[in-house]
Amino acid sequence: MSRDPEIGESDDVTRYNKRTILLAVFLAALAGYVDALAFLSGKSYFVSFMSGNSTRLGTSLAEGKLAAAGMIVGLILAFVIGVVLGATVRTRLNRHHRAASISVVALILVVAAISHSLGNVDLSLLLCALAMGSENAVFQGDKEAGVGLTYMTGALVKVGQGISEQLTGKGSWRW
Repeated sequence: MSRDPEIGESDDVTRYNKRTILLAVFLAALAGYVDALAFLSGKSYFVSFMSGNSTRLGTSLAEGKLAAAGMIVGLILAFVIGVVLGATVRTRLNRHHRAASISVVALILVVAAISHSLGNVDLSLLLCALAMGSENAVFQGDKEAGVGLTYMTGALVKVGQGISEQLTGKGSWRW
């Protein structure tokens, strides 16, 4: 259970205040925007959609494209390292973790943009994956991520289940 005063005693997103929900929506949109930019300008790789990268890794290996597979493995590792970085910042700066986490993400994205503008697209992509992994700590609870910002599959499943419960008269609008 999270003890974040903006969340309450649960990681349930319905307990967030409106300002916090808006921040979560903004950061999820940022992740989608960064992912789209990376995909369009960087050889069709993902920097926050790791499921997409795992699919691309399988197809790259099947097609014998070892350089592409190596880059994808690098992106996945950078994302995981970013998660570790974000979680460590959150642990070390517990009281001010949200501002610190957002600052780390912003700084990494600035360095990624500079790298890209200097022509180093691969480094830029790796830095973006690092930033997107780190972004997940912004809403991290005591034991786990409270709100996933760089993936939507679980959220979409919950929305679909909530709609089904509404259609069958078994649910509330809480989802």
